[in-house]
Amino acid sequence: MMSSPEDFPSRPSRLGVARTPLPRPQGLIAFQLVGRVLLHAGLVGAAAGVVGSLFFAALELAEHELLVSLTGYQPLRAKGEAVFTGAHTGAFRPWLLCVLPALGALVGGLLTAKLAPETRGGGGDAFINAFHHKGGTMRRRVPLVKALASIFTLGCGGSGGREGPTMQIGGAIGSIIGRALRVGARERRILLIAGAAAGMSAVFRTPLGAALLAVEVLHRDDFEADALVPSILASVVSYSVFIYFFGESTLFAHSPRYPFIPGHLPLYAALALVVSLVATVFLRTMHTVEHTMHRIQLPTWAKPALGGLALGAMVTPLIMLLGPRFDRPGQGFGLLGAGYGAAQVAITGASWMPQGWTAVQLLLVLLVTKIVATSFTVGSGGSAGDFGPSLVLGALTGGAFGRAAELLLNDPRIDPGAFALVGMGTFYGGIAHVPIASLVMVCELAGSYDLLVPLMLCEGIAFVALRHSVLYRAQVATKRESPAHRDELIVDVLRSIRVADIVIRSRPFVSFEARTPASSVVERIAACEWQDTFPVLSEEGKVIGTIDAEILRATAMSPELSGLAIAHDMMESPASVSETEDLHGALQVLLEHGVRELLVTDADGKIVGILDESEVTRAYHEATARFEGAAQ
Repeated sequence: MMSSPEDFPSRPSRLGVARTPLPRPQGLIAFQLVGRVLLHAGLVGAAAGVVGSLFFAALELAEHELLVSLTGYQPLRAKGEAVFTGAHTGAFRPWLLCVLPALGALVGGLLTAKLAPETRGGGGDAFINAFHHKGGTMRRRVPLVKALASIFTLGCGGSGGREGPTMQIGGAIGSIIGRALRVGARERRILLIAGAAAGMSAVFRTPLGAALLAVEVLHRDDFEADALVPSILASVVSYSVFIYFFGESTLFAHSPRYPFIPGHLPLYAALALVVSLVATVFLRTMHTVEHTMHRIQLPTWAKPALGGLALGAMVTPLIMLLGPRFDRPGQGFGLLGAGYGAAQVAITGASWMPQGWTAVQLLLVLLVTKIVATSFTVGSGGSAGDFGPSLVLGALTGGAFGRAAELLLNDPRIDPGAFALVGMGTFYGGIAHVPIASLVMVCELAGSYDLLVPLMLCEGIAFVALRHSVLYRAQVATKRESPAHRDELIVDVLRSIRVADIVIRSRPFVSFEARTPASSVVERIAACEWQDTFPVLSEEGKVIGTIDAEILRATAMSPELSGLAIAHDMMESPASVSETEDLHGALQVLLEHGVRELLVTDADGKIVGILDESEVTRAYHEATARFEGAAQ
């Protein structure tokens, strides 16, 4: 984090000439700020926990009153998903279910377009963009607008998740608290990340995974290491607030154990390839919908409603067709909302679910339909996240794969639920480029690390296979490409170059002995056209001090000085640097002494050349050009 020059007083020279202050070293958070940052992170976690709990309850209430009570539709739920569990016994109204997602998306579209356009869409890209390009700043209205738009969109059946919106809501809370506390840009970015982690932790109930996701999702090949501990603290606090209101539970039911069987690793490797293929299809479908919506001549606020209408028109007939076949008239199959109920069926099965190849066919039908349904909602700009549906798509893919492998190989040791959980983590980890976070999340959801090895294998394969697939377009590859780390890039580049690599050794220079009369010093300095720093040498030729060209001004104001003094009286501490030093250290010495050039010495303290500030600048620009060329 850069410090302002006002934090440090200027250092006067012996001749009364003001010197440029020396800035603090670059790097991670200064040690003395750690306690304050953690305290602020705890505050962010508490606020995000309360807001996330309210958002979760309001969304459940809206879904119950709008989707369930009005249409008679019964959502398919995961074990730990629902707050309002009472079933509605009214008649199923498919005609209303067909149009309700469009009405909810219309309200959400109006709210986002008129009040806060940055809340349009899932929320993940807006969070990432605020970190990289807006100094960690989000407007104060973002949490309220995003929450209301998401409640109407998802509460009326939009096919999307609540985690993406809470990522943006939590991040905005962190940003608002950071601005209220008047912290610097770097601390504000850290609180933005901590807020996003806290928001995710509150609704998904994976505190460590949420913290890792918040620091990993900002980059495709990097992560924000200095935000990890604050994010973990905020995530733990937020999770604690949530379970205080709703009790401790995991989102999904699962088997008590998933034994590790080395012989199944080739199957998991094949699963990773299948998941990567399905993930590519999902991204292309969603981008096709986005492109189509962009070409349609409608106001921005109306496009989510068009997506909602297409969603209702596709899902309602399918529910009417599948419901009676599985003795579930008016019942959902996880096609509306996040769809965690479909993932639950893929993991543990259900009493109504068929056996054999019919189960595989059902999961594949749900998979294809969920891809299109989510694309209609998210691709049209609806205020719904893509995180939840991505997990569901991975679970459906893994569940179908596991059941097919069990039938083909006739191996009773194959547990389709294990493949569903691994597919869940692999799918999102691959397209969001967050392999570590998704791995830990699945282990938290499963309540053990039994699946650690197959997850590591599949995450690695998907990371390579989906290298050029992007879910969050606001991501940058590494810190080096982020405007948020521009100052750190300067330091990194300068530290990679040694003074010995650029110093000019053959340039002649003027030097003085300690007893050289001041008059001779002034005369020779006045005659020198290029040199600004003049060394004073001992009898052994070592540098014992330096005199800079400002001495001419001092002697002009005090003519008697030249007749009484010698070089030893006029010198200051040496403006010099060892040839083994890097350019970052050399730049610090330049700023400390307020000069434009430095003497470069060897291990014996003898001069080997002079380093000019123009040479430092030239070396920096050449090095950054090489870095940028390598990145491209």
